[in-house]
Amino acid sequence: MSTETPSNLIKHAGQTSISSLENITDFTLNITDCNQVVVPEEVFFTVAAAGIVENLLVLVAVIRNKNLHLPMYFFICSLAISDMLGSLYKTLENIFIILCKMGYLTRRGDFEKKLDDAMDSMFILSLLGSIFSLLAIAADRYITIFYALRYHNIMTLQRAVVILAIIWTFCAGSSIAIALFSHEVATVIPFTILFPLMMFFILCLYIHMFLLARSHAKKIASLPTSAVHQRTNMKGAITLTIFLGVFLCCWAPFVLHILLARFCPHNPYCACYMSIFHVNGTLIMCNAIIDPMIFAFRSPELRSTFKKMFCCARYNWTW
Repeated sequence: MSTETPSNLIKHAGQTSISSLENITDFTLNITDCNQVVVPEEVFFTVAAAGIVENLLVLVAVIRNKNLHLPMYFFICSLAISDMLGSLYKTLENIFIILCKMGYLTRRGDFEKKLDDAMDSMFILSLLGSIFSLLAIAADRYITIFYALRYHNIMTLQRAVVILAIIWTFCAGSSIAIALFSHEVATVIPFTILFPLMMFFILCLYIHMFLLARSHAKKIASLPTSAVHQRTNMKGAITLTIFLGVFLCCWAPFVLHILLARFCPHNPYCACYMSIFHVNGTLIMCNAIIDPMIFAFRSPELRSTFKKMFCCARYNWTW
């Protein structure tokens, strides 16, 4: 939250602090004709609250329904937690911006710097958590399709829990390290490369999955219930593809904003793109709203659990 010169708009690769945001705004208006696009605070907080509530419902549904205690739904819960962290991060950041403008927070205090680092860590944790959760879901679908007969021996609940523990331990450690040492070039470069690299890896996994799915289906076509099982597995792969598309559409603009602010802050075209900072931030929270809708639309079991939860709540309220 310390003041920065225009040549150092974002000191940290993942940082979108109060002072950075204000510097970006002022600098953008100075070197480009593009006007700053501001999302109304009411819309901002409404979208954030909806995303947090929806993902909480997903977590509660999986916990309450024992039929959903499967590795795939555990990985989906991991993605839901990442989405909630993204919404919570943007909500807290907006609150701190408001408090700063009202004079309740200063730009150079030690407390504000600690809050700044904590928010940076939360942002990076949400991003890394989403990427690795999507990767875990992709690997789970891959095993389901190509090792269907051995899936329950390969992907057990214990192994799923261990995988998630490793993922979140790594993400937590990486988020703290990146937030603390992101002024180093050696930290900035891996962070900027990680997003497209992981997305490319998952995309290659999808392509390989769909290219071999038909030939693999023919090999197991003679087995009982294989056709139904294969259609179910492919439906899961299609759902995962939808997740990836939504994730890219919602997160890529914000990640691009960070890269442009870090590497070409003086370029008028970069500054023009940075004028839609608030829109890019809102897209992150929209991802938290869309994902639970995909869960409910693509999973009959989860949709049925939601209906039972709402019906019970309505009955109790009426009673």
